[in-house]
Amino acid sequence: MVQYHARIRGIPWARLWILPGIGLPGNRMSRRIVNITLDNLGDLPPRCRKCVFWELGPVSRARAEESGDPELEKESWVSSVLLEWGSCGKIAYVDSVPAGYMLFAPSQYVPRSMAFPTSPVSADAVLFMTAHLLSEFTGGGIGRMLVQAMAKDLTRRGVKAIEAFGDRRWESPSCMLPVDYLLAVGFKTIRPHHHYPRLRMELRTILTWREDVEVALERLLSSMTPSTPQGALRPV
Repeated sequence: MVQYHARIRGIPWARLWILPGIGLPGNRMSRRIVNITLDNLGDLPPRCRKCVFWELGPVSRARAEESGDPELEKESWVSSVLLEWGSCGKIAYVDSVPAGYMLFAPSQYVPRSMAFPTSPVSADAVLFMTAHLLSEFTGGGIGRMLVQAMAKDLTRRGVKAIEAFGDRRWESPSCMLPVDYLLAVGFKTIRPHHHYPRLRMELRTILTWREDVEVALERLLSSMTPSTPQGALRPV
């Protein structure tokens, strides 16, 4: 049996148990990737909706978490980026159940991007902020679908490259991406650092991944999420 998290009668991320090969509902599993919007932002797990690690600078984030409304800040950020720049994330669904997501945006919309010793992000690149995949959906190509959807989206918009800040000391799920993960999927280090190197991938490279690299992507994405009651989509 496989565990899924879904919205049931107003209860977010309730647990469902189904037999392998049986959909939710129906007999066939359907998969789709959609842009993150204000309408589906609520499909992120509670802690993800309230996480503003990337969306605010360190000081503003601490202030929002102590006395503000991080969830409202998240919604405001998504709304602003959508209006001024366009799609800034993707959500994957399996039979209408959220299975994984990713966020990306130009660095000028990501205050945290200026807080790293290897900043700034190159002017011709978009920042790959974070990505998470629920462990129960591994092995189905969801991780591959998410990243390919991001690459195709950005290519159509004339973006030349994707950059990311990696974490060399990554040990458990967080908003940061492990350096090993980024290297495995084709990123190359352009600003070395003992903790937070900056890595880059040209979009023409990301669109020609070989199958073995795609498998490595999915495996690494799934390893970023532990089995917890809230599911693996939540950053810490």
